[in-house]
Amino acid sequence: METIWYALVLFVLTAYVVLDGYDFGVGILSPFVARQERERRLLREAIGPVWTGNEVWVIAGSALLFLAFPKAFASGFSGFYLALMIMLWLLMGRGLAFELREHVDHALWRTFWDTIFFLANLLLAFVVGLVVGNLLRGVPLNASGYFFLPLWSDFSPGPLPGLLDWFTLLTGVMFVVLLALHGASFLAMKTRGELQAKADALAKPVTFVLELLLVAVVMALPSVQPAFGAHYAGAPIGYVWPLAAVVVLVIGYVSAGRQRPFVGFVASSLLVGSLLVAAAWGIFPNLLIATTGQANSLTTLNAATDRTGLESGLWWVPPGLLLVIFYQVYIHRLFAGPVR
Repeated sequence: METIWYALVLFVLTAYVVLDGYDFGVGILSPFVARQERERRLLREAIGPVWTGNEVWVIAGSALLFLAFPKAFASGFSGFYLALMIMLWLLMGRGLAFELREHVDHALWRTFWDTIFFLANLLLAFVVGLVVGNLLRGVPLNASGYFFLPLWSDFSPGPLPGLLDWFTLLTGVMFVVLLALHGASFLAMKTRGELQAKADALAKPVTFVLELLLVAVVMALPSVQPAFGAHYAGAPIGYVWPLAAVVVLVIGYVSAGRQRPFVGFVASSLLVGSLLVAAAWGIFPNLLIATTGQANSLTTLNAATDRTGLESGLWWVPPGLLLVIFYQVYIHRLFAGPVR
Protein backbone atom coordinates (compact mmCIF):
# COMPACT_ATOMS: atom_id res chain seq x y z
CA MET A 1 0.00 0.00 0.00
CA GLU A 2 2.80 2.43 0.89
CA THR A 3 4.54 1.66 -2.41
CA ILE A 4 1.38 2.55 -4.36
CA TRP A 5 1.24 5.95 -2.65
CA TYR A 6 4.95 6.50 -3.24
CA ALA A 7 4.31 5.89 -6.94
CA LEU A 8 1.32 8.27 -6.95
CA VAL A 9 3.27 11.08 -5.29
CA LEU A 10 6.19 10.50 -7.65
CA PHE A 11 3.87 10.54 -10.69
CA VAL A 12 2.26 13.84 -9.71
CA LEU A 13 5.53 15.61 -8.87
CA THR A 14 7.15 14.28 -12.06
CA ALA A 15 4.17 15.56 -14.06
CA TYR A 16 4.72 18.99 -12.52
CA VAL A 17 8.40 19.12 -13.47
CA VAL A 18 7.65 17.90 -17.00
CA LEU A 19 4.74 20.32 -17.61
CA ASP A 20 5.94 23.43 -15.81
CA GLY A 21 9.48 22.51 -16.83
CA TYR A 22 8.96 23.56 -20.43
CA ASP A 23 7.60 26.89 -19.14
CA PHE A 24 10.82 27.31 -17.16
CA GLY A 25 12.81 26.37 -20.24
CA VAL A 26 11.04 28.86 -22.48
CA GLY A 27 11.72 31.59 -19.92
CA ILE A 28 15.39 30.60 -19.69
CA LEU A 29 15.77 30.77 -23.48
CA SER A 30 13.72 33.93 -23.94
CA PRO A 31 16.65 36.42 -24.13
CA PHE A 32 18.49 34.20 -26.62
CA VAL A 33 15.73 33.31 -29.08
CA ALA A 34 13.33 36.29 -28.86
CA ARG A 35 15.23 39.42 -29.85
CA GLN A 36 12.33 41.26 -31.51
CA GLU A 37 8.98 42.25 -30.05
CA ARG A 38 7.10 39.99 -32.46
CA GLU A 39 9.18 37.00 -31.33
CA ARG A 40 8.58 37.87 -27.66
CA ARG A 41 4.85 37.92 -28.30
CA LEU A 42 4.99 34.53 -30.03
CA LEU A 43 6.94 33.13 -27.11
CA ARG A 44 4.32 34.40 -24.67
CA GLU A 45 1.50 33.05 -26.84
CA ALA A 46 3.15 29.61 -26.85
CA ILE A 47 2.94 29.16 -23.06
CA GLY A 48 0.22 31.66 -22.16
CA PRO A 49 -2.82 29.33 -22.28
CA VAL A 50 -1.22 26.50 -20.28
CA TRP A 51 1.38 27.75 -17.83
CA THR A 52 -0.96 28.51 -14.91
CA GLY A 53 -2.70 25.13 -15.26
CA ASN A 54 0.66 23.37 -15.15
CA GLU A 55 1.22 24.68 -11.62
CA VAL A 56 -1.79 22.69 -10.38
CA TRP A 57 0.39 19.58 -10.26
CA VAL A 58 2.72 20.92 -7.56
CA ILE A 59 -0.32 21.67 -5.36
CA ALA A 60 -1.68 18.17 -6.00
CA GLY A 61 1.70 16.65 -5.19
CA SER A 62 1.92 18.53 -1.89
CA ALA A 63 -1.60 17.43 -0.97
CA LEU A 64 -0.86 13.76 -1.73
CA LEU A 65 2.38 13.90 0.25
CA PHE A 66 0.46 15.31 3.22
CA LEU A 67 -2.24 12.65 2.90
CA ALA A 68 0.03 9.62 2.51
CA PHE A 69 3.27 10.57 4.29
CA PRO A 70 2.46 13.31 6.82
CA LYS A 71 5.74 12.88 8.73
CA ALA A 72 7.78 13.43 5.57
CA PHE A 73 5.53 16.37 4.65
CA ALA A 74 6.03 18.05 8.03
CA SER A 75 9.75 17.39 8.11
CA GLY A 76 10.40 18.31 4.48
CA PHE A 77 8.35 21.50 4.43
CA SER A 78 10.00 22.77 7.62
CA GLY A 79 13.52 21.71 6.66
CA PHE A 80 13.25 23.00 3.10
CA TYR A 81 11.49 26.17 4.29
CA LEU A 82 14.11 28.50 2.78
CA ALA A 83 14.08 26.75 -0.60
CA LEU A 84 10.27 26.65 -0.69
CA MET A 85 9.98 30.34 0.19
CA ILE A 86 12.48 31.22 -2.54
CA MET A 87 10.49 29.10 -4.98
CA LEU A 88 7.21 30.74 -3.94
CA TRP A 89 8.58 34.24 -4.46
CA LEU A 90 10.02 33.22 -7.83
CA LEU A 91 6.65 31.79 -8.93
CA MET A 92 4.99 35.06 -7.95
CA GLY A 93 7.68 37.04 -9.76
CA ARG A 94 7.18 34.99 -12.90
CA GLY A 95 3.43 35.53 -12.79
CA LEU A 96 3.80 39.27 -12.24
CA ALA A 97 6.29 39.55 -15.10
CA PHE A 98 3.94 37.69 -17.42
CA GLU A 99 0.87 39.74 -16.53
CA LEU A 100 2.29 43.24 -15.98
CA ARG A 101 4.50 43.42 -19.06
CA GLU A 102 1.71 44.70 -21.30
CA HIS A 103 0.30 47.23 -18.81
CA VAL A 104 2.61 50.05 -19.92
CA ASP A 105 3.57 50.61 -23.54
CA HIS A 106 7.20 51.53 -22.95
CA ALA A 107 10.39 49.73 -23.97
CA LEU A 108 12.07 50.17 -20.58
CA TRP A 109 9.03 48.77 -18.73
CA ARG A 110 8.87 45.72 -21.00
CA THR A 111 12.62 45.13 -20.77
CA PHE A 112 12.43 45.21 -16.97
CA TRP A 113 9.68 42.59 -16.81
CA ASP A 114 11.32 40.48 -19.53
CA THR A 115 14.44 40.39 -17.33
CA ILE A 116 12.40 39.40 -14.27
CA PHE A 117 10.71 36.66 -16.32
CA PHE A 118 14.08 35.29 -17.44
CA LEU A 119 15.66 35.38 -13.97
CA ALA A 120 12.61 33.89 -12.24
CA ASN A 121 12.46 30.91 -14.60
CA LEU A 122 16.22 30.40 -14.48
CA LEU A 123 16.24 30.37 -10.68
CA LEU A 124 13.11 28.20 -10.49
CA ALA A 125 14.82 25.52 -12.59
CA PHE A 126 17.91 25.85 -10.40
CA VAL A 127 15.92 25.51 -7.15
CA VAL A 128 14.14 22.38 -8.44
CA GLY A 129 17.54 20.86 -9.20
CA LEU A 130 18.81 22.03 -5.82
CA VAL A 131 16.00 20.20 -4.00
CA VAL A 132 16.55 17.04 -6.06
CA GLY A 133 20.25 17.20 -5.21
CA ASN A 134 19.45 17.52 -1.51
CA LEU A 135 17.10 14.52 -1.67
CA LEU A 136 19.81 12.44 -3.33
CA ARG A 137 22.57 13.57 -0.97
CA GLY A 138 20.50 13.43 2.21
CA VAL A 139 19.52 15.94 4.88
CA PRO A 140 20.56 16.25 8.57
CA LEU A 141 17.50 14.60 10.15
CA ASN A 142 17.62 14.32 13.92
CA ALA A 143 16.16 11.51 16.02
CA SER A 144 12.75 13.20 16.10
CA GLY A 145 12.61 13.35 12.31
CA TYR A 146 13.22 17.07 11.77
CA PHE A 147 16.06 19.07 10.26
CA PHE A 148 17.13 22.57 9.34
CA LEU A 149 19.10 23.49 6.25
CA PRO A 150 20.94 26.81 6.07
CA LEU A 151 21.71 28.20 2.64
CA TRP A 152 25.21 26.71 2.95
CA SER A 153 27.59 25.47 5.62
CA ASP A 154 31.12 24.52 4.49
CA PHE A 155 29.96 24.03 0.88
CA SER A 156 30.65 20.30 0.95
CA PRO A 157 28.43 17.25 1.61
CA GLY A 158 28.69 15.91 5.15
CA PRO A 159 26.69 15.19 8.29
CA LEU A 160 25.52 18.84 8.56
CA PRO A 161 25.28 20.21 5.02
CA GLY A 162 23.47 23.28 3.74
CA LEU A 163 21.15 23.67 0.77
CA LEU A 164 24.14 24.58 -1.34
CA ASP A 165 27.26 22.48 -1.69
CA TRP A 166 29.30 21.48 -4.70
CA PHE A 167 27.05 18.49 -5.46
CA THR A 168 23.69 20.29 -5.16
CA LEU A 169 25.14 23.17 -7.16
CA LEU A 170 25.97 20.62 -9.86
CA THR A 171 22.44 19.17 -9.85
CA GLY A 172 20.96 22.68 -9.89
CA VAL A 173 22.97 23.65 -12.98
CA MET A 174 22.11 20.32 -14.59
CA PHE A 175 18.40 21.00 -14.17
CA VAL A 176 18.78 24.48 -15.66
CA VAL A 177 20.33 22.93 -18.77
CA LEU A 178 17.84 20.03 -18.80
CA LEU A 179 14.81 22.32 -18.67
CA ALA A 180 16.38 24.71 -21.18
CA LEU A 181 16.55 21.76 -23.59
CA HIS A 182 12.94 20.91 -22.71
CA GLY A 183 11.91 24.50 -23.44
CA ALA A 184 13.79 24.48 -26.75
CA SER A 185 11.95 21.33 -27.86
CA PHE A 186 8.63 22.91 -26.86
CA LEU A 187 9.38 26.09 -28.83
CA ALA A 188 10.45 24.06 -31.84
CA MET A 189 7.06 22.33 -31.73
CA LYS A 190 4.96 25.46 -31.10
CA THR A 191 6.59 27.97 -33.46
CA ARG A 192 7.60 28.23 -37.07
CA GLY A 193 10.09 30.26 -39.07
CA GLU A 194 13.05 32.02 -37.51
CA LEU A 195 12.00 31.41 -33.90
CA GLN A 196 11.74 27.67 -34.53
CA ALA A 197 15.12 27.71 -36.28
CA LYS A 198 16.72 29.41 -33.27
CA ALA A 199 15.23 26.85 -30.88
CA ASP A 200 16.43 23.99 -33.08
CA ALA A 201 19.90 25.50 -33.34
CA LEU A 202 20.19 25.63 -29.54
CA ALA A 203 19.06 22.04 -29.00
CA LYS A 204 22.26 20.23 -30.03
CA PRO A 205 24.81 22.30 -28.07
CA VAL A 206 22.52 22.28 -25.02
CA THR A 207 22.22 18.47 -25.32
CA PHE A 208 26.01 18.17 -25.38
CA VAL A 209 26.38 20.28 -22.22
CA LEU A 210 23.61 18.24 -20.56
CA GLU A 211 25.42 14.99 -21.35
CA LEU A 212 28.59 16.29 -19.65
CA LEU A 213 26.63 17.38 -16.57
CA LEU A 214 24.77 14.06 -16.35
CA VAL A 215 28.06 12.15 -16.46
CA ALA A 216 29.45 14.41 -13.74
CA VAL A 217 26.40 13.84 -11.48
CA VAL A 218 26.46 10.06 -12.00
CA MET A 219 30.19 9.90 -11.24
CA ALA A 220 29.85 12.08 -8.12
CA LEU A 221 26.78 10.37 -6.69
CA PRO A 222 28.48 7.26 -5.17
CA SER A 223 30.86 9.42 -3.12
CA VAL A 224 28.08 11.74 -1.98
CA GLN A 225 25.48 9.06 -1.19
CA PRO A 226 26.97 5.53 -1.01
CA ALA A 227 23.53 4.06 -0.26
CA PHE A 228 22.17 5.22 -3.61
CA GLY A 229 21.50 2.32 -5.93
CA ALA A 230 20.80 -0.31 -3.28
CA HIS A 231 17.29 -0.64 -4.66
CA TYR A 232 18.73 -1.17 -8.16
CA ALA A 233 20.67 -4.15 -6.84
CA GLY A 234 17.54 -5.60 -5.25
CA ALA A 235 15.21 -4.78 -8.16
CA PRO A 236 17.35 -4.56 -11.32
CA ILE A 237 14.27 -3.99 -13.49
CA GLY A 238 14.69 -0.36 -12.45
CA TYR A 239 17.63 -0.05 -14.84
CA VAL A 240 15.01 0.47 -17.53
CA TRP A 241 14.70 4.09 -16.35
CA PRO A 242 18.30 5.26 -16.85
CA LEU A 243 18.40 3.22 -20.06
CA ALA A 244 15.23 4.98 -21.25
CA ALA A 245 16.86 8.34 -20.44
CA VAL A 246 19.84 7.48 -22.65
CA VAL A 247 17.59 6.32 -25.51
CA VAL A 248 15.32 9.38 -25.52
CA LEU A 249 18.33 11.69 -25.18
CA VAL A 250 19.71 10.19 -28.41
CA ILE A 251 16.29 10.41 -30.09
CA GLY A 252 15.96 14.06 -29.14
CA TYR A 253 19.45 14.85 -30.41
CA VAL A 254 18.81 13.12 -33.74
CA SER A 255 15.38 14.75 -34.24
CA ALA A 256 16.71 18.29 -33.67
CA GLY A 257 16.71 20.21 -36.94
CA ARG A 258 15.02 17.38 -38.88
CA GLN A 259 11.50 18.82 -38.93
CA ARG A 260 10.30 16.41 -36.27
CA PRO A 261 9.41 18.86 -33.50
CA PHE A 262 6.73 16.69 -31.89
CA VAL A 263 9.14 13.75 -31.62
CA GLY A 264 11.72 16.04 -30.06
CA PHE A 265 9.25 17.36 -27.48
CA VAL A 266 8.04 13.86 -26.53
CA ALA A 267 11.68 12.79 -26.19
CA SER A 268 12.56 15.70 -23.90
CA SER A 269 9.42 15.08 -21.80
CA LEU A 270 10.35 11.42 -21.40
CA LEU A 271 13.93 12.42 -20.61
CA VAL A 272 12.85 14.65 -17.71
CA GLY A 273 10.43 12.02 -16.43
CA SER A 274 12.80 9.06 -16.71
CA LEU A 275 15.63 10.92 -14.94
CA LEU A 276 13.37 11.77 -12.01
CA VAL A 277 12.02 8.22 -11.76
CA ALA A 278 15.56 6.82 -12.00
CA ALA A 279 16.60 9.05 -9.09
CA ALA A 280 13.54 8.03 -7.04
CA TRP A 281 14.18 4.35 -7.77
CA GLY A 282 17.71 4.70 -6.43
CA ILE A 283 16.67 6.11 -3.05
CA PHE A 284 13.51 3.99 -2.55
CA PRO A 285 12.11 3.23 0.03
CA ASN A 286 13.57 6.41 1.52
CA LEU A 287 11.64 9.67 1.33
CA LEU A 288 14.26 11.68 3.22
CA ILE A 289 17.71 10.16 3.68
CA ALA A 290 19.40 11.16 6.93
CA THR A 291 23.05 12.21 6.75
CA THR A 292 23.14 11.61 10.52
CA GLY A 293 22.56 7.87 10.16
CA GLN A 294 20.13 5.59 8.36
CA ALA A 295 18.17 5.05 11.59
CA ASN A 296 16.94 8.65 11.36
CA SER A 297 15.80 8.40 7.73
CA LEU A 298 12.13 8.75 6.85
CA THR A 299 10.91 5.90 4.66
CA THR A 300 7.62 4.84 3.11
CA LEU A 301 7.01 2.68 6.17
CA ASN A 302 7.84 4.93 9.12
CA ALA A 303 6.48 8.13 7.53
CA ALA A 304 3.16 6.78 6.22
CA THR A 305 -0.22 7.44 7.74
CA ASP A 306 -2.29 4.54 9.04
CA ARG A 307 -3.47 1.89 6.59
CA THR A 308 -7.12 2.93 6.89
CA GLY A 309 -6.28 6.41 5.63
CA LEU A 310 -4.22 5.05 2.74
CA GLU A 311 -6.98 2.65 1.69
CA SER A 312 -9.76 5.25 1.89
CA GLY A 313 -7.68 7.72 -0.08
CA LEU A 314 -7.50 5.30 -3.00
CA TRP A 315 -11.27 5.71 -3.47
CA TRP A 316 -11.13 9.41 -4.34
CA VAL A 317 -7.54 10.26 -5.35
CA PRO A 318 -7.56 8.38 -8.72
CA PRO A 319 -10.82 10.08 -9.90
CA GLY A 320 -9.38 13.44 -8.86
CA LEU A 321 -6.17 12.80 -10.79
CA LEU A 322 -8.18 11.70 -13.82
CA LEU A 323 -10.01 15.04 -13.76
CA VAL A 324 -6.70 16.92 -13.71
CA ILE A 325 -5.33 14.76 -16.52
CA PHE A 326 -8.50 15.31 -18.55
CA TYR A 327 -8.15 19.07 -18.10
CA GLN A 328 -4.48 19.00 -19.16
CA VAL A 329 -5.22 16.91 -22.25
CA TYR A 330 -8.18 19.12 -23.18
CA ILE A 331 -6.35 22.42 -22.79
CA HIS A 332 -3.30 21.21 -24.71
CA ARG A 333 -5.44 19.87 -27.53
CA LEU A 334 -7.48 23.09 -27.59
CA PHE A 335 -4.31 25.12 -28.14
CA ALA A 336 -2.45 22.53 -30.19
CA GLY A 337 -0.46 23.51 -33.24
CA PRO A 338 1.98 26.35 -33.85
CA VAL A 339 1.15 29.79 -32.49
CA ARG A 340 0.53 32.74 -34.80
